[in-house]
Amino acid sequence: MNTLKVALLGCGNVGSQVARILLDDGEDLARRSGARLELAGIAVRNLDAPRDVELPRELFTDDAEALVKDADVVIELMGGMEPARSLILRAVEHGASVVTGNKALLAADGPALYEKAAAADVELYFEAAVAGAIPILRPISESLAGDRITRVLGIVNGTTNYILDQMDTTGADFADALKAAQKLGYAEADPTADVEGLDAAAKGTLLASLAFHTVFPLDAVRCQGITSITAGDIEAARDTGFVIKLLAIAEKQTAKDGSAGVSVRVHPTLLPRTHPLAAVHGAFNAVFVEAENAGQLMFYGQGAGGRPTASAVVGDVVAAARRIVSGGRGRTETTGEQLQVLGEDSILTSYYIGLDVADQPGVLARIAHVFADHGVSIEVMRQTMHTEDLLSIADGSATAELRIITHRGTEASLAATVEAIKDLDVVNSVTSVLRVEGV
Repeated sequence: MNTLKVALLGCGNVGSQVARILLDDGEDLARRSGARLELAGIAVRNLDAPRDVELPRELFTDDAEALVKDADVVIELMGGMEPARSLILRAVEHGASVVTGNKALLAADGPALYEKAAAADVELYFEAAVAGAIPILRPISESLAGDRITRVLGIVNGTTNYILDQMDTTGADFADALKAAQKLGYAEADPTADVEGLDAAAKGTLLASLAFHTVFPLDAVRCQGITSITAGDIEAARDTGFVIKLLAIAEKQTAKDGSAGVSVRVHPTLLPRTHPLAAVHGAFNAVFVEAENAGQLMFYGQGAGGRPTASAVVGDVVAAARRIVSGGRGRTETTGEQLQVLGEDSILTSYYIGLDVADQPGVLARIAHVFADHGVSIEVMRQTMHTEDLLSIADGSATAELRIITHRGTEASLAATVEAIKDLDVVNSVTSVLRVEGV
């Protein structure tokens, strides 16, 4: 049996677990891959830093360049853009296949890395970059290769899902739910990348590129985070049979000129509580795929954490080893379709709009008229009088809460409708605007 040298770059929460699996489960991995996987070394910045797992001291080095040069498979778990990018390119140049979990790098520079790997006839694997332990990239690129995917909806950030779930199940406001997430280690001290949707956007780019065989740059993703979601939004969603989730959505739609395109977006979304994604609680992730022939599929599991993510990484290492043992050309990403990224005049979605309005005759008719003027159809309209204003009925100052769910329309027409409603003298404020899926 051949022996393949494996170089590990980075030994944090995930990297230390990858090293443990390679060392503890070597015999099993050898049987599955057809070659012995020798952990040749672990490159780290600080040789004396504490580790989550006790590992042989002699494996550690601060010379990543030398380690990469002699490896058959390189695992990059350093994160960030540099030196990760340079080391991946160096590994490819030396003929090593690469396994990475670096979603930010792939979202920003993936096409160039795929091209380099294909030219060198090596593999670039990144199952762990999107949803931790959940096997989603390989099913999309291989299992569904004979089908046409029409839409992908993903809860791909455990931090935001935990926060929104806490707000929904305990009544906590955003700040308290965020503090709870930080205390449990789900959120960083600086949670910006998570709560502003940036992490989900990077993952959404990867999902969209694989699902629709098109290179989508990160700046093509329309991104909105969850920082503006209030306890009132959560309560209003619950009252109307919905739950709020931060979703990465990639959907094939038709542009105004009749050509095919894809909308790629990340935003808080109302889902009916009967939708499978609505039942994803805590810090778990899930990806919901719709295809022409396979129909609806859902992939669910732990989307983060050392052990779950390490499982996906080592799975990719075994796949890379099998390909090296069996020979043949490396897998390449198919990006031949080059579908256009749709703008707001073509993206179709539904809106939930919350309004604080004067409680007087004719208000509903005036608001409905604005919707009609912009070509937007109302699916559900519900009015609730504010209890504290009951005594104001006599003097005509009573107010009410109006909740509207629209049929699908373009982002442009829906946004224009909201702006026009703000100008009505009977509308005190627009309290909430959220997208709706699954209706």
